[in-house]
Formats: sequence, structure tokens, C-alpha cells
Amino acid sequence: MIRELTPELAHIAKTELNEDPKQTPEDVQHLKDWIAKQTHLKARTDDQWLVAMLRGCKFSLERVKAKLDLYYTLRTTSPEVTLRLKPTQSTFINFLKLGTCIILPKATSGLHPRVILIRAGRYDPEKNSVADIMCILYYMVQILVMEDDSASVIGTKIVVDYEGTTLNHLVQANVTLLRKIVAVSQDSLPLRLKGSHHLNVPSGIETIFKLVSAFISEKAKQRLKIHKSTDELFEHIPKDVMPPEYGGTGATVAQNIEYWIAKMKEYKSWMEVEEKLGTDESRRLGALPSDETSDKGSFRQLNID
Repeated sequence: MIRELTPELAHIAKTELNEDPKQTPEDVQHLKDWIAKQTHLKARTDDQWLVAMLRGCKFSLERVKAKLDLYYTLRTTSPEVTLRLKPTQSTFINFLKLGTCIILPKATSGLHPRVILIRAGRYDPEKNSVADIMCILYYMVQILVMEDDSASVIGTKIVVDYEGTTLNHLVQANVTLLRKIVAVSQDSLPLRLKGSHHLNVPSGIETIFKLVSAFISEKAKQRLKIHKSTDELFEHIPKDVMPPEYGGTGATVAQNIEYWIAKMKEYKSWMEVEEKLGTDESRRLGALPSDETSDKGSFRQLNID
């Protein structure tokens, strides 16, 4: 069932995303019919999931089909990013407890992009990889767009805190892995990225920024902000969203972690299905959706709204 938007969200969805609530059910059914005809594709057909995909592509059916195909193709061809930690296993929850990636609650007033907080130096690089952070985010985003229409309509912002990051963390971010992480996070997920904000940036990170800049659009580059303090951050992020550990007035990091652990347990049956989805490339009738998954292939410029 497709949820009805609030008048304010509906206005934004119409003017910015071309969403027509009278047409949306027909678009969703069209996608279900299309998925059923793809012999290689094992994909979700939940209404809200498909609506989130439509919003992420501004209701262009052809773009949605390409995104859906890419999303599940990457599940199969890049498991080192999408299935490195399986959401139904204890290793996933144990890594989630470190607080390397949490999606923060909505702002208490007004409509704002949801904030994804990445704490890049909070894991042991001898035990885990930067790809594990992407894997955690990959599954949390599914829950986010299923439950929060404002996230799929208004979009998201990413805040990356590099406190605790060492050279051992940085060397994990090789060009091949970065390409795949960017493809998964920005080219296949149903998200409108409204900006990325970076705190406690260490020396040496410039090399990674240069590598990533080769894969993203000019708009994304312009929206990449490096802040010297949280005061600068609060010019872009509501203070009531950020945890008190960052000078905000929102829930603590520990409270946010507990919330998402509970959510993952609540969505256990969803995740059990999720682990079985993907593509069977031996049954694909046409070419791959793009060559993003190839180490030698070139990446499309990513769409950042």
C-alpha cells in the first residue's frame, strides 16, 4: 500500500520530483510487471520500496528500471560491499554497535534532509574494513525509505567524522573499492544526496577526496564541505539532530545505536528475504546495466539532486 503524503511533502514531491499521486499506483504496477518479465532479476516489489526508487529517479520509469537493475546487479557482482556483513548475522550487529554509521532522527521542527553520521575511525582496521560501513548503511537505508517519506522526498545529508582515523584506515580506501562504494551508495540506492560534510579531517585524506571526485558530478563536488568546527556544521545541519557528543541537542550516539539495533531486529524477516535477492547473470538476456562493476570500466557521472 502506498502511503499518502502530508500536503507539505506532497507539494515538494510534485514540484521537485514530478510525483503525481494519481499516477503513482500505475507507475508502481508498471514496475512490478517489468520486474516479473526480467528472467535474471530477483527484486523486491513492495509498494513503498518502488515508490522510493521512483522518487530517487524523479519518476522517470526508464531511469528507475536502470537503477533497479544496477541495485540488484551490484548485490551479485560486488558482494564485498553489499554482503560483506549479512544483516541477519551477529557480525553485522556487533559492527553496528561500534557506531561507525547511524542515521540520526528527524529534526523536531521543519522539513530537513535526514542526516547520516559516519564515524570513520571507530573500528579496528585489523578486524574490519571501510566497506563494512557501506554495508551497514546499505541495509539501514532500506528501513529508512520504507518508514520515512520525508527521507525519500527531501533527501539526505552525510556527516563524516574522521576522529580516530589512522593510516591503516586510509590505506583500505583503494581506488577499486572506492569506485564500488560510490556506485552502491550514490548510483543505486534510492537516495537524494543533498550534501556531504566532513569534520576532524586528517592530513592525507586529500588523496581520497581526489579519487572520489573522479566518480561524482560537479554538483556533488560543490556540496562537499570541510568544516573546522561543529559551529560551521550547524550552519547546514539542525542542532537538534546532532548528538550532544557533537554539540547538538539530539539523542546521544549510544541511544541512536540502540535504536538501530532494535530496528534491525524488527526487520529480521525483511532482511532474510533481502539476502536472497540479486541477479542470475546466466539468465540475463541483455547487457549489464552499465560497466560500473568492472575494475576497468568507467563510471557514469552520478546524479546528485
